[in-house]
Amino acid sequence: MSETRKLAAILAADVVGYSRLAGADEDLTLARLRTLRSDLIDPTIAVHHGRVVKRTGDGALVEFRSVVDAVRCAIEVQNAMVERNHGVAQDRRIEFRIGIHLGDVVEESDGDLMGDGVNIASRLEGVAAAGAICLSEDAYRQVKARLDLSVSDLGSTQLKNIAEPIRVYSLQVGSAGTQLAATPQITTSQPATATSPKLSIAVLPFANMSGDAEQDYFADGISEDIITALSKLSQLFVIARNSSFTFKGKNVHVQEVGTKLGVRHVLEGSVRKSGNRVRITAQLIDATTGGHLWAERFDRDLTDIFAVQDDVTQQIVSALAVNLTEGDRQKLTPVQTRNPEAYDCFLRGRELWHRLTKQTNSDARDLLQRAVELEPTFASAHAFLALTHGLDYLNRWSALPHHSLEQAEEAATLAVARDGNDPVAHWSLSLVNLYLRQHDGAISEAERAIVLNPNFAEGHVSLGEALVYSGRSEAALAYFDRARVLNPYFPDVVLHFQASALFQLARYEQAVELLLQRVRRNPVTDVSRALLAACYGHLGRFEAARATWQEVLRVNPDYSLEYRRKVLPFKNPADFELVMEGLRKAGVVQ
Repeated sequence: MSETRKLAAILAADVVGYSRLAGADEDLTLARLRTLRSDLIDPTIAVHHGRVVKRTGDGALVEFRSVVDAVRCAIEVQNAMVERNHGVAQDRRIEFRIGIHLGDVVEESDGDLMGDGVNIASRLEGVAAAGAICLSEDAYRQVKARLDLSVSDLGSTQLKNIAEPIRVYSLQVGSAGTQLAATPQITTSQPATATSPKLSIAVLPFANMSGDAEQDYFADGISEDIITALSKLSQLFVIARNSSFTFKGKNVHVQEVGTKLGVRHVLEGSVRKSGNRVRITAQLIDATTGGHLWAERFDRDLTDIFAVQDDVTQQIVSALAVNLTEGDRQKLTPVQTRNPEAYDCFLRGRELWHRLTKQTNSDARDLLQRAVELEPTFASAHAFLALTHGLDYLNRWSALPHHSLEQAEEAATLAVARDGNDPVAHWSLSLVNLYLRQHDGAISEAERAIVLNPNFAEGHVSLGEALVYSGRSEAALAYFDRARVLNPYFPDVVLHFQASALFQLARYEQAVELLLQRVRRNPVTDVSRALLAACYGHLGRFEAARATWQEVLRVNPDYSLEYRRKVLPFKNPADFELVMEGLRKAGVVQ
């Protein structure tokens, strides 16, 4: 095995008290770490030109081209963790300790690093306090003229298994003053995408060039499937469908899209379907410059549509220089269906389901049922079929709601059985499990969906919702925050879920703020007004509570607290009683 000796800036990091956190709740701890890696750590490393050499379970070893880059990255991560841990109980916080050293290393042919440079960085990490960054004297010398923060000189320190003592400096992070000194460039003139993750992308809805508005579903479906495929790669930050599709039919510049969605790259294209032929054009654009990175046109038989989708996603990944593992390649080519008629029914059904009305939901179910009849192994079709039954149950659109819930369970279970690697299948089963009051199953299925698709905004919302109903609202808030990052134009119901979590934590003022936002976005919501009235009751704002309750009855004269008690899947009935208590304080109910 060949090797190369060089000077490198090495960053070593791990989680403080990882064994304790994992012992208390291993699954949740792992899920939180995966979210931090995909949301914060990996994008920050990429922005600062780092290379992850290896992961060590709860930690990582990263190489940077300079100590300045390494320190910038460390400060950004540690400051972000201070914000994320705000309001989290001390014994449940994820906190990192980081060591940085500039030294001699040996790089082997497989990219692994060895030598004193690595060893010293690892030992520095070991002496760092929770949330702190420790630098060796060699590293500190490179950046001290460009630092504008408080530094503690820990003096000459004997590090474990290092022959000579090393002078160590500890950086205090987490305050507004924790910044590197400004470089002589004007950052205020840069577009918002300049701070976006390097490997970030939004896929705009492909234009329908068929001359037939009835074919919109097909162009939208192609776009959504490309989003789904790319979202499965943890190396990428992919904006959710809901946010990308807000630009449908609008004449916008890619730089504007990049700024509004916080991404570096935008994919746009068109679809022309005629008989048994389809033409797809696609182009990948740098949203910071407007420059084209890749463009291609595909003319194929309709039976080759799946191969075209594979080509598009593979070429996007290649243009972005994403390093794929064998597992990643398999994720990009999921086993679904090669039956064009089943696929067409699926695209039509999924598009109708997104409209969330009673009639379109019924029409979607008919199409999805046809899709699974044509292709019984089509996991995603089974999953969306389950979601149509779930909507019937939640909205009382069915004369037999419990029968709808049973049908949802059957279809979601089949979806997971048909393809255990389909995140939508696990998402649908998570939702069904929650309303069956199988809380642990709901949480584990949502976590599985996120593992399979780290960019799955709906999966993060579902996990947060399951945690709220399980009485674990503090943990839920992080997942709602992540969903809003992935889906900047998030559906207004997320505001209600966040407010519900804050309500359980007795953070009523914050809950009121979110509920008022939801009412502004959804003027006919009854459930958010009811929760708002309860918040006002707990805050002693009784007149506001009574006025809000009158608004509940105005928008829905049939609103029933008893029905809400019955249908909301609280694991602990006392959590719903907290709502009733707020309403009683205001004299709204007896």
